Order: sequence, then C-alpha cells, then structure tokens
Amino acid sequence: MQKLLTLFLFFSFSFAFSQVNPNDTIRVENHPKDSIPAAKPTSEAQILKDIDQKNAPLKVTKLSPAKAGLYSAVLPGLGQFYNKKYWKIPIVWGAVGTGIGVALWNENQYKRYRNAFVSELNGLPHEFSGINGIDKNVLGNAQDRSKRQRDYAIGISALIYILNIVDAVVDAHLYEGRNDPDLAVMPTIINDQFTNSYARAGLSLNFRF
Repeated sequence: MQKLLTLFLFFSFSFAFSQVNPNDTIRVENHPKDSIPAAKPTSEAQILKDIDQKNAPLKVTKLSPAKAGLYSAVLPGLGQFYNKKYWKIPIVWGAVGTGIGVALWNENQYKRYRNAFVSELNGLPHEFSGINGIDKNVLGNAQDRSKRQRDYAIGISALIYILNIVDAVVDAHLYEGRNDPDLAVMPTIINDQFTNSYARAGLSLNFRF
C-alpha cells in the first residue's frame, strides 16, 4: 500500500512538471533608478534674458483723468465705468435720478398752485375752488414752498452731478497708485505684546520709498 502511494505521488509530480512550458518566462524590465531626465544646461543668453525679465519694471495700466471727467460730464456714471468702478454706477444714477425726480415733481406742484393763485386773484374758478380754507394767502404760500423745494432739488442734483465728475477724475488719477507694488495692503499676523491674548489675523499697509 505504501509503495502504491509513493508511485502515485511520483507520477502526479511528473505530470504536473510536464505541463510547464519551458518558453513561459516572466518579463522583467530594468528601469533606471532616476526616471527624471537630466535638465538641459541653460545658455548664458537665456540666463541674461531671465534676469532682465525679472528686473523689468511692472506694466501699470494708466487711466486718463481727463477722459474720466469728460465721460462723467456727458453721462453720469460713464466715468465710473471707465475706471472699472462698476458698483458706483447705480449709486450715481440713483442719486441724480432722485434729485431730478423731486425737482420735476415740485415744478408740477408749483405750476398748479401758481395757476390757482392767479385765478384766485382774478376771481376765476380753479381746481381748488370750493375747498374751505383755501384762499389767495394759502395758495401763495403753497406756490412759494413748491418753488423753494424745486430750487433745492435742482441745487442738490447739480452738486451730485459735479461730485460724480470729481469722483471719476480722482479715481482715474489714483488708479496707478492702487496698483503700485510699493503701496500695498497685505494680510498679516498681529501679535499683542502687552497682553496675553493670542495672535490675530489683520491687514498691514506697506509703503516703500
């Protein structure tokens, strides 16, 4: 029985070994240890060019204050568009539009009270006829009040218009300064040396002469 078991194991190993193909091999590729190619040496001309580019002055976009002022004079808010201050445009339009609207409304009120006042003086009927307490004195005061408010609204609108031009000119003049690397606002860590509080984040204004 032991001999039969030994012969069986022998023939099994022989059969398994005969199934292995001698041509089947494992392919192993030898890669270089350093797979990063060696950098090409930089020429002297290229080095000098890189140095010149690093030391070249920064290109700063300049805006013309004259153009900004002219644009705002032609159309309020157009100078702010030229200066890329887009958020100021609705403020300018809202302020100028409100002033003009109040002036026009008071102008219409002034005309109403003026016509009624003249008709009251001449004994003619008008839109306020028949209302108790309405006489020439009330109508005269009402027209004067409307005229005064109209003049105030016109003056305020004119002031806003002028400020709109001044704002555009100043923004265009300071545009270069905001892009100057010698004048910059940068984030920084603020250490309080007088108390035991922790360091806090903040902003620092850096100016180099």
